[in-house]
Amino acid sequence: MKSKRLLIGMFAVTLMIASSCTKTTFVEPDQLFTDNLVLQQNSKVNIWGIADPGAKLTIKGSWGSQTSCSADKSGKWLAKLATTEAGGPYELSISSGKINRTFTNLMLGEVWVCSGQSNMEMPLLGNWAHVNNAEQEAATADYPAIRLFTVQKNIAFNQIDTIGTQGWQVCDSNTVKDFSATAYFFGRKLHKKLDVPIGLIHTSWGGTVAEAWTSKQALLQMPDFAEQVEKISSLDASRDSLMKKFEADTRKMMQEIAAADPGFEGTNVRFAAPDLDDSNWMPIDFPKLWEETGLGNYDGSGWFRKTIMLTVAVAESELTLYYGAPDDYDEAWFNGVKVGENKEWGKQRVYKIPKGVARVGKNVITLRVYDYTGGGGFMGEPKDYQLVSDKGISISLAKGWKAKKGFDFEDIATRPVSLFDPNQPTVLYNAMIHPLIPYTIQGAIWYQGESNAGRAFQYRDLFKTMIQDWRSNWNQGDFPFYFVQLASYMPRNENPIDDTWAELREAQTLALELPNTGMAVTIDIGDAKDIHPGNKQDVGKRLALNALAKTYRMEIPYSGPMYQSHEIKGNSFELSFDFVYEGLSTSDGRKLTGFAIAGADKKFYWAEAKINGNKVMVSSAKVLEPVAVRYAWSSNPECNLVNSAGLPTSPFRTDNWRGITQP
Repeated sequence: MKSKRLLIGMFAVTLMIASSCTKTTFVEPDQLFTDNLVLQQNSKVNIWGIADPGAKLTIKGSWGSQTSCSADKSGKWLAKLATTEAGGPYELSISSGKINRTFTNLMLGEVWVCSGQSNMEMPLLGNWAHVNNAEQEAATADYPAIRLFTVQKNIAFNQIDTIGTQGWQVCDSNTVKDFSATAYFFGRKLHKKLDVPIGLIHTSWGGTVAEAWTSKQALLQMPDFAEQVEKISSLDASRDSLMKKFEADTRKMMQEIAAADPGFEGTNVRFAAPDLDDSNWMPIDFPKLWEETGLGNYDGSGWFRKTIMLTVAVAESELTLYYGAPDDYDEAWFNGVKVGENKEWGKQRVYKIPKGVARVGKNVITLRVYDYTGGGGFMGEPKDYQLVSDKGISISLAKGWKAKKGFDFEDIATRPVSLFDPNQPTVLYNAMIHPLIPYTIQGAIWYQGESNAGRAFQYRDLFKTMIQDWRSNWNQGDFPFYFVQLASYMPRNENPIDDTWAELREAQTLALELPNTGMAVTIDIGDAKDIHPGNKQDVGKRLALNALAKTYRMEIPYSGPMYQSHEIKGNSFELSFDFVYEGLSTSDGRKLTGFAIAGADKKFYWAEAKINGNKVMVSSAKVLEPVAVRYAWSSNPECNLVNSAGLPTSPFRTDNWRGITQP
């Protein structure tokens, strides 16, 4: 019995000696941990990475905190390290055995994730950036306590843990140039007001849809996306085989499109024929998105034809066809001859007409627009649509077109899964959000929505789902989530109409029903000609006002007026608002604009509107029994109602009539 006990004791000692002799061969903290990083102050922050399975690690912060943890069987480890109030610079060390990783010039402060599409991505300086006063802004961006972290663009069909990045950088005139302008101006405002270090994690991709930034688990609860999400997440083949399948599916999809599009008849482009009878096509003027017309709300193709008469002098000259930027890409024919094709979104089209194609007398221009996602049609201004002769003669082409629906993606069975397309459900969440979790943050700011405007009614649920999804996965409760309402854009409507961008703004506003959210209204600082307005200073400032008031509890005005309620008094509407502060006024000192009113027939007319104390009275001689009022209900409205802080009123409507994006 004694010998058995002795053997057991010797075996235990041997195990202890063997264990103590196990050496740690590597320790790799996550890529979010680099020199110059910012950790959230007054918190228990997550520090994580990989090491040898079973390795014991010690994590120390030079501000006086220390903790330890062990790597699991797969080598993953995570520790929680207490932080103190804002300050620095400090060091962070992560050690195991003889290995020690130390990160220097660390700050404790406020950490925010900054995400969305191109208006968040737009850098302060760059080839396509045009931020107001950008050169001066960059030259004066010397803020050593602001730190910048950019996630490189990537897509993934399933959640991954790694990101591409150059690490944390100290904000200066050099590093700020390629960083998100909106995020920088947001962080700068916080830094100046709070006098603490600010860490900004920028992860965005221009032209992307919200479902790409949402996880599989969340989208499976939405019937509109569930099938595609399952298809994407099941892809585990090699890259070569996925590429071959994508190419095969693309060929099949194009065959299905050609069969479904009435404009084609085999290889013949039927709708481009000069003698085609288009008398039953729908009349339309340019520029216009087809969701705002009788063509309806769909993704697919639209066909447009216009007949013009040319004199001998014009027909025999060198001609150039100009028209505003299509959404998303286009093909053009002149008298049945193809003269151009371009897949670049958002660019003015310029196509030369070959000699001998134009004729004296009747000529027919045919355009086909292919819309992959969001709104479909044409942008720009009426003056962008011209046929120009080298003799100096210009023919306006903005008015008098005919339109007909082509194919609808709802009728296309094959949907290729691309290795490169960021506009697929979950793929940006998987590659550009999931790897950031569980980095301890204060909150998030978001600027996106343009790419979902054609599906604004769906966005009501999608946007809320995405916010709740991030919060659930981060496991930090209902952290602050502040977002930008779409700015004004596109030509101004002559009369009140239904509008996809107005409906998208409404969907964004409905997200305020979620706790701890806030919205920066930018209806007054957009650009009719450019979807990327240059005034990013006020965008960042208005996001920061939300944070300063709601997260940091400063007693400051942070919101423009928000519609609250109404009373019908005779033939007038009396509107009441929240966030009036010290009163209502107009931003330009002129009479109030932007209001439309309708009776039971649902036909809206521009209305007279007057400020009466903290209320607005709206009426029209054309509507004796008003039923509904709308304000700034357009992609680019003329509107000027502000509060005493100069912040603009959010677009709104008092009715709940069926919108053009509602199925």
